[in-house]
This record gives sequence, C-alpha cells and structure tokens, in this order.
Amino acid sequence: MIIVRWQRALLALLKERKDHSIALAIDTSNRPERPMLIQNIVKLFEKLRPDTLLVQADFKIRDVSPVGVATIKYFKHGKSSYTEVLEWAAAQKIDTLFYITDVTGYFYEELEVDYEVFWLVPDDYMPRVPFGKPIRVA
Repeated sequence: MIIVRWQRALLALLKERKDHSIALAIDTSNRPERPMLIQNIVKLFEKLRPDTLLVQADFKIRDVSPVGVATIKYFKHGKSSYTEVLEWAAAQKIDTLFYITDVTGYFYEELEVDYEVFWLVPDDYMPRVPFGKPIRVA
C-alpha cells in the first residue's frame, strides 16, 4: 500500500490529537467526483479514531452518527452552508473538526470558531479557506 502525502499528514494530525475530541464533517450537497476517496478518508478515521462522530450536512445537518456505522447520502442541489456544523462543533466542545468539502459553502461571518478546523479538499483546485488550514486530499 502506497501512502501519499495527504494521508501521511492526516495520520500525523490524528496521532497528535489522540487526546482531543474530534469530528469529521462531509459536505453532502453534491455527489463528489471521487466517492472512493471520501470512503477511504472515512475508513481512515474509523480505523484510527473509532470514537469520531461523522456529521453529514449540506445547508443543514442531515445526520450525526459514529464514523463506523454511518451510510453517507449525497444530494444534488449544490446548496451548502457550514454554519450549522460549525455551531454544532462548538456546542459539542469539539477540539478539532475535519471537514471534507470543496469550500464553496457559506457561513455567518460573525461566527466565532475557537477550535481547530482542517478543510479536507478532494479537488485539484485549492480554494482559499475562511479560517483553519486546508489540506488537498486529491
């Protein structure tokens, strides 16, 4: 098995945060071009951090369940907002949020995010992120 740079980076981040509460969010507003890539990311979290909650959201949260039992359902409308997920993470006292998205969604600019956010971008194009750190996973 060949481990690529983004996988190595993600492994390191998860190991460094072994004592942190983490969540993995997936933007489900569109079916991704590389669904197997998304599944592999979810499996990596399931293997290394089975306590991870998986949040599926488009313009609202659709499901929150343990990473190992979730069935991902995508929609075709393309409307995406990060606000509800970011507020949920704050309310749940999540230390680190990983968000699989193309970073084309919206959020309230007044929103205060006082925890770590890593944007996992499954695209060749790397957009500018509003805060946090982007990681290209393509």
